[in-house]
Amino acid sequence: MKIATWNVNSLAVRLPQVLAWLTANPVDVLGLQELKLTDDKFPHDAFEMAGYQSACFGQKTYNGVALISRHPLEGVVRNMPGFEDEQARIIAATVQTPTGPLRVIDGYFVNGQEPGSEKFAYKLRWLAALTAFVRAELAVHPRLVLLGDFNVTPDDRDTWDPEGLRGTIHHTPEERAHFQELLSLGLCDSFRLFEQPEKTFSWWDYRMLGFQKNRGMRIDHILVSDALRGSVTACTVDRAPRKNKQPSDHTPVVATLAP
Repeated sequence: MKIATWNVNSLAVRLPQVLAWLTANPVDVLGLQELKLTDDKFPHDAFEMAGYQSACFGQKTYNGVALISRHPLEGVVRNMPGFEDEQARIIAATVQTPTGPLRVIDGYFVNGQEPGSEKFAYKLRWLAALTAFVRAELAVHPRLVLLGDFNVTPDDRDTWDPEGLRGTIHHTPEERAHFQELLSLGLCDSFRLFEQPEKTFSWWDYRMLGFQKNRGMRIDHILVSDALRGSVTACTVDRAPRKNKQPSDHTPVVATLAP
């Protein structure tokens, strides 16, 4: 079984790219972020024609998340219960896979703008709420995957300029501490279960030839619960879509789980 995450930076613009990628890479579950469209504009029919069910949580112009699945989606939750938030950033559902139910939480984590800003304070509140939400979900769903655009580099290996960017947004001790808190709940970073090429990133700035010079960050992650850890056989970053005409600034991350 393959599970993927991809911040598409406007599904209206990049729907053909997503459908083409799914044809070439028929994953079981795909979490999308930054849809930038409302629920009534979501292309459920296009995904259904491609053999996928879908559940979305959209927002005009900004944010938005969706789960695309070859298997039935049940128990859909939008946003985090008990955390008031006008932004569409979380969708969770139980995927009824042939090997049993799998709870998938797809998140478009807060960017935070810059340390010390109001948006950064919101990011830290949001991350604390997420930790509580995931803890509660794990208590009910031991087979759980948390994926999405985390907007956090877990450590210095995950950024092109660790010294020059130290303490800047995505690289602060506070953000990285929250990432570690998620792991301490009983999750692991599937990418780091394997030997990986150095300077493997999932996001590159559109400006200053960021992709061509590999000046990127690994901020898109797939975390799996302890119950699934032993079944993960691979986790890779697919750089190919970043070479598309009018690409997203992110590219897919794919984890493979054995039956």
